[in-house]
Amino acid sequence: MSPVRIDAGVRSPDNDLKSKPNILYHPPMNAPLVWFTSLSMTVWVSATQSPGLPEGVQDTQPDGQHPLSPNQSLERMRVPEGFQVSLFAAEPDIHQPIAFDFDERGRLWAIECFSYPEFDFRNSDRVVIFTDTDNDGQHDERTVFWDEGDRLTGIQVGFGGVWLTAPPNLLFIPDRDRDDSPDGPPEIKLDGFTLEANHNFVNGLVWAPDGWLWGRHGILAESRPGKPGTPASKRPRLNCGLWRYHPIEETFEVLAHGTTNPWGLDFDDHGQAFFSNNVIGHLWHLVPGARYERMFGNDYNPYSFDLLQACSDHLHWTGSNWREARGGQAHDAQGGGHSHSGGMIYLAENWPTNYRGAFFLNNIHGNRMMMDRLERHQSGYVARCGGTFLSAEDRWFRGITIKYGPDGGVFVTDWNDLGECHDNDGAYRSSGRIYKIVYGDSPQLPPFDLASDPDLELARNLLHENEWYVRQSRRLLQERALDRGIAPAALSFLRATLQSHPRIPRQLRALWALWVIDELTQNDLQSLLFHPNEHLRHWAIRLLSDRRNISSSTLALLTRFAAQEESSLVRLAYAAALQTLPTDQRSGLAQSLIGHADDGDDQNLPMMIWYGIEPTIAAQPESGIRLLKACRIPKLRQNIARRIASAGLRRTP
Repeated sequence: MSPVRIDAGVRSPDNDLKSKPNILYHPPMNAPLVWFTSLSMTVWVSATQSPGLPEGVQDTQPDGQHPLSPNQSLERMRVPEGFQVSLFAAEPDIHQPIAFDFDERGRLWAIECFSYPEFDFRNSDRVVIFTDTDNDGQHDERTVFWDEGDRLTGIQVGFGGVWLTAPPNLLFIPDRDRDDSPDGPPEIKLDGFTLEANHNFVNGLVWAPDGWLWGRHGILAESRPGKPGTPASKRPRLNCGLWRYHPIEETFEVLAHGTTNPWGLDFDDHGQAFFSNNVIGHLWHLVPGARYERMFGNDYNPYSFDLLQACSDHLHWTGSNWREARGGQAHDAQGGGHSHSGGMIYLAENWPTNYRGAFFLNNIHGNRMMMDRLERHQSGYVARCGGTFLSAEDRWFRGITIKYGPDGGVFVTDWNDLGECHDNDGAYRSSGRIYKIVYGDSPQLPPFDLASDPDLELARNLLHENEWYVRQSRRLLQERALDRGIAPAALSFLRATLQSHPRIPRQLRALWALWVIDELTQNDLQSLLFHPNEHLRHWAIRLLSDRRNISSSTLALLTRFAAQEESSLVRLAYAAALQTLPTDQRSGLAQSLIGHADDGDDQNLPMMIWYGIEPTIAAQPESGIRLLKACRIPKLRQNIARRIASAGLRRTP
């Protein structure tokens, strides 16, 4: 279909000039709630232009129940002193915004999901592009890219098109000429995601530092994802956890099992992943190969024995049961409820520096956005409560996705419905909002298109204070490397940055860029095992094991260095690497890890080592006995003994 552009600018009845956008300034968070006034907004949209609801899509909310107007909702919001909130988009220009992403021009691509909660075949979910041409915090151009979707739940732009989670599929819609109109029908990259998971369906897409597309999955039903045509015997099982897909190699992997319904994911300055979740803990440190606590049911491996916990040291609800937390405001101090959506680690430059590196997530029952502070702890991290950042003071506010954009402002979608997160009281599909939060005056950016920048300029963007430019530029370099070689000047810049930049996060950015464009050799990564910084060593191990084809020389080096490694964060990378090795090649590296007695009370290491060596013990009980004799980690010794004593593994005379 052809793109549809709609001028949704704010116009004065007296002239055709755009007036000030609807913006709200706020007092300190500890100030009493008061009512604010803002400039009125009149949106002139003719009947033929009005986007409205697609044909056949209806509200099922009981009569008489409807939300506040967008302006009224905006006026109720409270944020810390110095911040301002603007209404970037609202009905009738946006409905049911479940996810969004940005392209290299800074435009916002949003999904309108009308399928939920029934998930009928409506063929009416839409992908809509919004542009703010004058940097006033409100869109003034709207383009419908695609309007024939079913169950759209996640979106990322890249590699010549748009990627969408649309159970049972992962779709790719090509737009290689960048004219905002599909070049052809959607391509099914993966199938096999369940349709039975209700609100725990597959969702969320993020380009990760490793060059893969990462996603999430909930607990209620099992999926068997794979490339179309993959036989059932070669499809992994997944019913809650996180996964990844390589856009070039077209391979799929489960990253970690467990939790309940993860619905947010982001990366910190050192490439560590964190995700939000519901009911049994709201914030988790993602370790590849981890097996996490589950809301119910058992881990796929009955010999996992123990499962990893959330990294947050607090809950956002009180009471003896999470169901008691659905009242929201009754538990204001904790946040308001057990259900969370969205996840953003702020790494831009518009907000004050004390917010940089904090994790933000929406608390659905509390109608607010929460903040946690991430601190290093043992081999991983602990999340401390940072309190409420944004309080909507509106029972209809349902924050879903949070991301910062090219000017450092933060965008948050509001699903805008009255029912609690299971939405069992009917769906109000006529509303939806996207808010933008900036500190001080709205930043002013000239029009730009990173896709037109030369390779060297993209490489230099890796030094930008706003991580948005870093991620966009890394993806563009990865795409270009697929079609042609990267300019020598850009490669020299990346190598020099990796070797000598004084800031470790900048060295890591260069490392990831060189990795995704296939300009790192095994020798390059081996040399980083000697690096004085733990984060560089950590990532050297992760990338050496990323393709599951570690050479014998590399394995010998890893085995030797693991025994000497002083950083528990680096030992965590070694422990995760165990699962990438053939089972008959794990014992040596395991021997080097189980001798670290200080890891006995670590939050991750005993179990991550166990997940790696359990298959080896199952296949070779004699190796378990050798490991038991050498092990200095009590919890691990217990698990080894239990596995050896399991049925079929007892030694025969």
